[in-house]
Amino acid sequence: MGDWAGRSAAEIAAAVREKRVTPREVVAEHLARIERLDGRIGAFRKVRAEAALAEADEVGSRTGLADLPLAGVPVAVKDNLAVRGESRRDGSAATPDTPAAEDHVTAARLRAAGAVVVGLTNVPELCVFGTTEGPYGTARNPWETTRTAGGSSGGSGAAVAAGLVPVALGNDGMGSLRIPAANCGLVTLKPGHGVVPAGIGNGDWFGMAENGALATTVEDLRLVLGVLAGADLPRAQEPPRRRIAAAVRSPLAGVSVSRPYTIAVREAAGLLTRAGHQVRRAEPPYPLSLGVTALTHWTAGTAADAEGLDRALLARRTRVHAAVGRRFVDSVRTGDGRERLRAKLTPFFTEYDVLLTAALARRSPAAGPWHERGWLRNVLANTAYSPFTPPWNLTGWPAMSVPFGALPTGAPCAVQLVGRPGSEGVLLELAEELERLRPWPRTAPVG
Repeated sequence: MGDWAGRSAAEIAAAVREKRVTPREVVAEHLARIERLDGRIGAFRKVRAEAALAEADEVGSRTGLADLPLAGVPVAVKDNLAVRGESRRDGSAATPDTPAAEDHVTAARLRAAGAVVVGLTNVPELCVFGTTEGPYGTARNPWETTRTAGGSSGGSGAAVAAGLVPVALGNDGMGSLRIPAANCGLVTLKPGHGVVPAGIGNGDWFGMAENGALATTVEDLRLVLGVLAGADLPRAQEPPRRRIAAAVRSPLAGVSVSRPYTIAVREAAGLLTRAGHQVRRAEPPYPLSLGVTALTHWTAGTAADAEGLDRALLARRTRVHAAVGRRFVDSVRTGDGRERLRAKLTPFFTEYDVLLTAALARRSPAAGPWHERGWLRNVLANTAYSPFTPPWNLTGWPAMSVPFGALPTGAPCAVQLVGRPGSEGVLLELAEELERLRPWPRTAPVG
């Protein structure tokens, strides 16, 4: 056994292509780490040990190994995306335990690129909330195991942060990639609409949900997103200087932002200013109605996903969320609310190339049985700590979470970068600058 667990996806793939290590050796080492640590972390609903080793052998036998961008890289897949031969439970006892006949297109693209799916990661029921717990386990932040990893891609975030896999597949309908990334010290990008194939649940939450990846380095994130998108994302030869707005106020009225996250924005703004960017304090013109718009779309998406499921098998918070949302489905389906928000915010992004905000407003909630608690308590807890993510699902514009600094507890802190449509490459370039100027620890010291 070597020391491949904890290495980046780019390092692993290069070593496999150069035949310095076999895919089986890499996958076996990661499986051993999962077996040793995941009892404390709760990242996985299902570990595919035997199947993953067999698939690693298949990758190793391919004649075109040198052409595989993810050769032998162990990956985890969020349990709301189909993996051939495995059931897709979506965090719920109400979903069928039926093996999928085919991979979701994103899983298929990862496998075609040489990646090996080692397991399916835990999510909250129907991926509704920003904490991850339910009948299949509780995903904890590897940096601070008393706190939630976040959600809904919480298991994927926990798996990467603990070094159980170098990268993981997730998706984001109201912050579900960016929340666990911010909690767990990872980098992620919610792509703009149409960049990566979606096909998530019953209609992608009316077009708000996007697939993406969680990684420990911008290089790995760029690599995986290129595979998922089917093309490399743009990269400028000489990154130009950008006009950046730094905002510290919460988009939602009545939600305060804690001091560590405010400091993170100010320090990131200072770094980018010294790097030559034009950074100014400016707050986007969020409408007062944003909270209502977010709630109606959030609940309506759940109502669509709950169709056809046995409500008696759903947790109470999910049943209430779906019941609230059913009255909004028709109005949300028109897209009028999202178009009004885009019209309100577009002029701001003609003046600025990028918006810099806090990724979260405060430390994540304690890990615990949130699925057994009341609906209103869950909604208030989610809103209080993650007000910055939903606007960009509503607009459909790209947004990413970048680790930056630490909370007083030592857990990671993070900032968010937001851009206009088509600016994924711009956001990745700025994230690379922040990574170079303020490197972050890549994995949690969990053993």
